Parts: sequence; structure tokens; C-alpha cells
Amino acid sequence: MSAHDIKLEVCVDSIKSAFAAEEGGAARIELCAALQEGGLTPTIGTLKTLRELPFTLPIHCMLRPRRGTDFVYSEEEMRAVLTDMELLRTHGADGFVFGALTPDRTIDVDKCRRVMERSYGLPVTFHRAFDLTDHKYMHENVELLKELGFKRVLSSGFRASAAEGVEALAQLIAKHHRDMIIMPGAGIKVSNVEEILTFSRCLEFHASALDTASEDYSAPTTTRMECDVTMGKQDIDPYYGTNVYVVRKMVVIANAMSCR
Repeated sequence: MSAHDIKLEVCVDSIKSAFAAEEGGAARIELCAALQEGGLTPTIGTLKTLRELPFTLPIHCMLRPRRGTDFVYSEEEMRAVLTDMELLRTHGADGFVFGALTPDRTIDVDKCRRVMERSYGLPVTFHRAFDLTDHKYMHENVELLKELGFKRVLSSGFRASAAEGVEALAQLIAKHHRDMIIMPGAGIKVSNVEEILTFSRCLEFHASALDTASEDYSAPTTTRMECDVTMGKQDIDPYYGTNVYVVRKMVVIANAMSCR
């Protein structure tokens, strides 16, 4: 399939999950807060703590100031994004993950350019806001992102999961693999990762590798207090973190595919 290693990026929202990704053999982490909200900008404290601990993986930080699937940001929100970006960069971020759209679901060139100008050469991924754009212009949009300086595009192929959107992903990778990394992500599990890697021919893929991503998943990472008080609607559901064994299984499959 490929003469190159297929790299796994694991998205994490806790220090424990970051170390599980490292122990399992991931190549990089995307550091977020609140993965159940799709991933928000992480705290400076989390990044700083990882940098002070013996953690060796590259850390790409999400830049997303709030939840929501519009990715249309006000000037005040962009001010927060750029401030977070500067603070994360000075505390050791190795790269960033960002995406902004206009109200008509086209790439917001101005806001993306402002982020790229503040990256100071660090790699920036355009995240799954890409999947909200018009798929008929997917190749033109990749070219636009390349011109803006983005290093990679995280995409589920315009569908709810990478497994469902793998045909579009394969088309994007076939056309742009020489100068843009197209990274499949969303719903990748141990049970479907081989099929996605085979069909898409990707060189990188993205997964949370949660406890639930394997048939033999373990108990929730945190304990739920037995009381009627919650800190928000998401607390009704158990919190699952990255599972080292799920990461390891995915890496083993990816390594086997790399040797084909």
C-alpha cells in the first residue's frame, strides 16, 4: 500500500488520555478540551503540564472558542482565538487545528489568513469545518487551503463518519497527496480502520481511540457521583478517555498496512 509509515493522530482532552496515546504508539496528539462538544481550545495549564512532564509526542492544539457547527466567528471570538494561539504557542504547542467559515459555508479566507500569519511557521490543520463546505468544490477548496499555508485537512469525506465518506476521501487523497495531507477522521474504530486505510490510501488518520472504540471496552475513565446534581447535560453520560489498547491495536493495523 505505501512505502511510508501510516501515522495515527489521537485527539485527547485530558492528561491521562495524552499519555495513553503516547504509550499506545500514536505519532501525535490533537489537544482539546471537551471532546464531547467536538473539541474546544485546551487550557494553557493542560499544555504546560504536559510540557513539564516526560511527554514526548508533538502536540497540536485546537483553536475553537465555543461549541457549535457553524464555525462562523465574530471579531470578538477571533480576538480570543488569536490570544489563545499566542499563549499556546509560547507554552510549547507544536501546531494548531483551526477552521472558519462564512455564513454561506465557504472557507473564511480572511480569518484563516490571520491565523496562519500568527502560526509563525508551525503547521496548521484545517479541521472538519471542511465537511460543511460544498463537496462539489472540494478540490478547489483544498487548493485554497494549500495557498493559505495549511499543512493538512481533517475530513470525514462530507459524511457523518470517515467510513461513510471514504470514497470522497480517496478522491481527495489521490489528487492532492503530493502537497497536502488529507487526514481521515470521525468514527474510526478498530473494527473499520483497516478498510478505511485500504480504500483511502491515506498516510495519516485521526481517532479519539476511546474505550468504546473496541468491542472489549472497559469501564468509564471517571466515576460518576451518585447524586442528582450535574455540571451540564453531558455529565449525564459516562466520560470515556483514550484507551491505550485501542491505540495500540490501531497502530499495529496501520503498521501492517504500511508494509504492504
